[in-house]
Amino acid sequence: MTDDLNDLKAALDAATPAPDPDKRAAHLRLAEENFDKLQESARPARPTSGRFQKGMQMIFKGLTTRGALTLTTAFVAVGVVVATPFGQDLLFRDNGLTQPEGVELSSVPSKTAAADVVVDSVVEDAAQAIDSSIRPRSRDDEIIAEAPPEPEVSSLVAEAVDDSVPEEFQQSTAPNGSFVGAESEVSSGGGIQITGSAEMGLAGGRRTYDSTSQQPSGANSHSEFNSLTSSHDGALDWAMTQDDQIAPTADSGADAPPPNIYARPFELDENVIVSPAPSPAPPPFIPLGELESVPEVVDTEAFPEAIPSDLKITAEEPVSTFSIDVDTAGYSVVRSSLMAGRMPPKGAVRVEEMINYFPYDYAAPEGDAPFLTSIQVGVSPWNSDRKLVHIGLQGAQVTDRPPLNLVFLIDTSGSMNSANKLPLLKQSFRLMLSELRPQDQVSIVTYAGSAGQVLEATSASERGTILTALDKLSAGGSTAGQAGLQQAYSVAESMASEGEVTRVILATDGDFNVGISNPDALKNYIADKRETGVYLSVLGFGRGNLDDATMQALAQNGNGQAAYIDTLSEAQKVLVDQLTGALFPIANDVKIQVEFNPAEVAEYRLLGYETRALRRKDFNNDKVDAGEIGAGHTVTAIYEVTPVGSPAVLNDPLRYQQVSRDEGSEELGFLKLRYKAPGQDVSQLIQTPLVDGEALDSEARFAAAIAGFAQLLRDEDAYLGDWGYDQAIELALGARGDDPFGYRSEAIKLMRLAQSLDQ
Repeated sequence: MTDDLNDLKAALDAATPAPDPDKRAAHLRLAEENFDKLQESARPARPTSGRFQKGMQMIFKGLTTRGALTLTTAFVAVGVVVATPFGQDLLFRDNGLTQPEGVELSSVPSKTAAADVVVDSVVEDAAQAIDSSIRPRSRDDEIIAEAPPEPEVSSLVAEAVDDSVPEEFQQSTAPNGSFVGAESEVSSGGGIQITGSAEMGLAGGRRTYDSTSQQPSGANSHSEFNSLTSSHDGALDWAMTQDDQIAPTADSGADAPPPNIYARPFELDENVIVSPAPSPAPPPFIPLGELESVPEVVDTEAFPEAIPSDLKITAEEPVSTFSIDVDTAGYSVVRSSLMAGRMPPKGAVRVEEMINYFPYDYAAPEGDAPFLTSIQVGVSPWNSDRKLVHIGLQGAQVTDRPPLNLVFLIDTSGSMNSANKLPLLKQSFRLMLSELRPQDQVSIVTYAGSAGQVLEATSASERGTILTALDKLSAGGSTAGQAGLQQAYSVAESMASEGEVTRVILATDGDFNVGISNPDALKNYIADKRETGVYLSVLGFGRGNLDDATMQALAQNGNGQAAYIDTLSEAQKVLVDQLTGALFPIANDVKIQVEFNPAEVAEYRLLGYETRALRRKDFNNDKVDAGEIGAGHTVTAIYEVTPVGSPAVLNDPLRYQQVSRDEGSEELGFLKLRYKAPGQDVSQLIQTPLVDGEALDSEARFAAAIAGFAQLLRDEDAYLGDWGYDQAIELALGARGDDPFGYRSEAIKLMRLAQSLDQ
């Protein structure tokens, strides 16, 4: 132990007093005395004999008279009957209320009126118990109304009483057949007047009510129209509610509901006591087995009606012409359907859009060439006696893009009011904003019942302003597509400047129901507008009323791209990863024409591109519109060909059109491609022969697997034979290659899912 601790211990020992045995003994004695005192009773217990009876007598003596007790009990009982649901149920169950003696009812009583009769009777009995001088009311106290001057109205009201009042409430009427308890007369205007008397405590001027306006002509509030009662000291508390009705007229038919008794104006005295109308009766109980099933939501989706490409005989039709297509909506719709647990509509399965959904590793162009063509020929995976001709185009990348002007044309109609529509749209555009530069501009136009600009041209650097405008959007109303398109193009043209790219991006479910709704009319309108240099791209959202046919008509004729956004990951792919390719074209009006050699190819068919087919003469006509290739885009087209002499030939050769075969030729055909440079009106031509081959690389094999998957979804068994989902999955797995974002792996999962659903 250190010296400091020793010193501290010594100081503590010195400060502690020594024990004192005398003080300790004194403290113990004091504690024992206090304990004994507290355990004793302060005084002896009180005697209890006879005290309980005396106490009860004192309590009863302190109570009031028997009459007062009777009155108090009566008020409690009345409160239970009138103010609680249980009492109301007991009072009116099965219309079992008895009529009090001395009171005659011939008017239409409500539950409130019947309850008031019972209240008055009970109160009178209680009052008599207190003071015998109080007499009960008699028939002499009642007010007998004068007969109405017009028998037609009187008979009409009498029919109402007879039809709507239970028998126990129709026991007696006044001698002249009029209402008892109120004076009733017909006003000069043809309405019913109800007036009171001094006996009922009703005084003052009359008040006229008109059923056409349901408002009084005097100063009382509108609530007086609901239920009318006199004061409690009148001969009869009488109430009339809106539920009281008169009998049906001859014109309404036997089964028609009776018209309301307030069909004509009536007058009401000033001092009428107003009570609220009774609560409506609860709906009747319906057994579970009798409930009607809820109707299913009607599916109004529409897809282009295109006939699948047919097999062509080379000797009869050697030339095939079509426009390229970079849309990807078909694949996303297929994925949406399969993930929802159902097979996709066959019209939604477009082979070319499923193939072109995936990026491919094709050779890139060199120099100033906008794109490079790659051609492969190999054995068909689903029929070894046929071959596939794989044509791939790789667009050049853009390193320095011009400023971009974007007009977001957003559908805010009522059909967009679901989580996978407008809310997903907002999230998708949020992602896109991160790819824009400060020199880019954004404007927002919305359309529902009418169109309107919610955000003027704003620099992309003002991200908060743009997001605030997006967040304020809400869905509701019809779909005024025409007005929205017109305003969006007007805004876009005002934003356009020389050397800049201007685009309208339409985000919708395609449900156009106001204005231009015919795809042909839309096509003509958009075709006229594209000549101004403003292109249109379409983003589809949601399912159930997806009008894919309209979206295709807009995108194809607006020189833009059509995509379907079903997830936020898809929005990332379309609006972030591929934004440059979607908005910056490097070649316009791209057309492909293939002439097959009848000496080598007996038959052929193009997989997909049904909606992009062109006539042979359209290839050289620069006025005919075709598809665009964006920066970095890849485009793929696949032909399946049947060599001459193959056992897979489906058509017999013609007797008089035999074609001699050149032994030294290896050309299956000849490829020609036309395109226009951006801003140019004259097309340029590229030509390449199709040379026979035996094997496809991994990129071409994966594209073939997707093409086979699409044909399985469309039930094209005539060309696939026994080839099925197992073979498609095996081919895709073997050719998956580099898949940094998992697109190809997802496709294989969809194949497996479709195989399970298609049983």
